[in-house]
Amino acid sequence: MATLPEVAGFDTDIVIAAQPSKTWIIDRNTLQVAYMDEGLEAVRQAVEIALNVERFRWQIYNTNFGAELAELVGDDEAYIEAELPRMVEDALSPDNRVVSVDNYTFSRSGDALAVSFSVHTVFGDLEEEVEL
Repeated sequence: MATLPEVAGFDTDIVIAAQPSKTWIIDRNTLQVAYMDEGLEAVRQAVEIALNVERFRWQIYNTNFGAELAELVGDDEAYIEAELPRMVEDALSPDNRVVSVDNYTFSRSGDALAVSFSVHTVFGDLEEEVEL
């Protein structure tokens, strides 16, 4: 009689499967749940939420979610142009559907600084904008 339990050994094949990214999509006009999607529109919504949630501020989100863009408000424009791409990429890097971010374009409108950029995902490309 064996004293240790007999279980599957280490020679068992492990299959890593990607988790589905299906989510509810919010209609921007009515601000109500419209439909379910798992493609480019789902990634667009996830990117918008990640960039608009301040990291470490809300307990409902873990510490890997959100951006720290609020700390750039009021800083020198040259510093913002140097630091913002790193912060955007840091905010989007936990999402494995996002491949890369590039094509940053900065424009000033009064006191606000607008930054537009391209987000390349596994489903296609999308254009995003952040205003500080």
